[in-house]
Amino acid sequence: MFRRLLKFCTTGALVCAISAAADAADRASVAIYPNKPIRFLLGQATGGGQDLISRALAQKLTETLGQSVIVDNRPGAGGTLATALAVKAAPDGYTALIVSSTFAINPTLYKNLPFDQKKDLQPVTLIASTPFILLVHPSLPFGSVKELIAYAKEKPGQLNYASGGIGNSGHLAGALFSSLAGVQLTHIPYKGTGLAMPDLLAGRVQILFNSMIQGQPYARRRQLNALAVTTAKRSALMPELPTIAEAGLPGYEFLSWYGLMVPAGTPQAIITKLNGETVRALSLPDFKAQLAKDGSEAVGSTPGEFAAFLAAEMAKWAGIVRASGMKVE
Repeated sequence: MFRRLLKFCTTGALVCAISAAADAADRASVAIYPNKPIRFLLGQATGGGQDLISRALAQKLTETLGQSVIVDNRPGAGGTLATALAVKAAPDGYTALIVSSTFAINPTLYKNLPFDQKKDLQPVTLIASTPFILLVHPSLPFGSVKELIAYAKEKPGQLNYASGGIGNSGHLAGALFSSLAGVQLTHIPYKGTGLAMPDLLAGRVQILFNSMIQGQPYARRRQLNALAVTTAKRSALMPELPTIAEAGLPGYEFLSWYGLMVPAGTPQAIITKLNGETVRALSLPDFKAQLAKDGSEAVGSTPGEFAAFLAAEMAKWAGIVRASGMKVE
C-alpha cells in the first residue's frame, strides 16, 4: 500500500512539475511575444476587399507591435486551403488566419473538410464589416434593380454573375438575390474577385456583387454601373445608391465581415494580447477613417463575442446553402 501511494505521489509530483514547467514556458513566451514576424494567412487573392483590409490591419499592427505582420495569400476552395494551413501551424501566435463571411458556410458547402472549424481554430476578434454593391456592365439595357429582375425573368439563365469562387461572399450575395427575386442567374466562379474584375470590365461577365472597398472606384469612374448596396441601410460612402431592398427586392440584406483566428491550443495569454492589440488598432481614429474611406466599418470584439457571432452566422447560412442547392463539384 505504501509503495503504491509513494508511486502515485511520485507520479503526481512529476505531472505537476511538468505542468509547472509548461506554464512557465508559456508565461515566458507571452512575456516576449511577439519577438519575430507574424503571418496572416488569407484565403483570397490580392486585390479583393478581404486582402485590402488585411493589409491595412497588418500595417497598423506592424507599427504597434514592433514586429512585421506579413499577409500570406493562399486563395482557392473558398478559403479552405488557407484554413488547412492555419490549423496545422504551431499554436504560438505567429500564424493567424483572416476569415470572411465565406468561413461561415464552408462546413455546409464542403462535405469532407480535413479539419473541424469549431475545434481546430480559436476566435480572436471580429475585425470589420463592409457592404457589397451590385455592379453591372454598362452595356446592359437596364439601370435599376427592378429592371434587372424583369430582364432576368424574361431571359432566364442568360445573365451571368461573377464571384471570387464557389461559396465566396459574392456567390452568397448573388444566390440570395436569385432566391428572393425568383430569377435564374448563371454563376461564374473565379479564383478571387480581383481575377474576375477584368472580365467584368470587358463584358465577358455582366454582374458582380462586390465589396464596397474594391467596387466603388469603378463605379466612381463610370467604368461599371452601380445599382444598389446590399445592406439594410444606405452607405455613407455612396449615399446616392439605394439599398437592394428599397430598390425592388424587399427583405434582401447582405453584409460581408472579416475576423481574426488562431490555431487551437494557442496560449490564452497570447490570444488576449493579440486581441487587445488588434482591438486597439481598430479603435484608432486614423485607422477607422482609413476603413470608412473604403466603405468598411471597424468593429473589434472579445473572443467570446466573436465565437457567438460565428455560431449564429453558421446556423443562418447552413439553411440558405441547403435551400439554394449550392455545392462544390
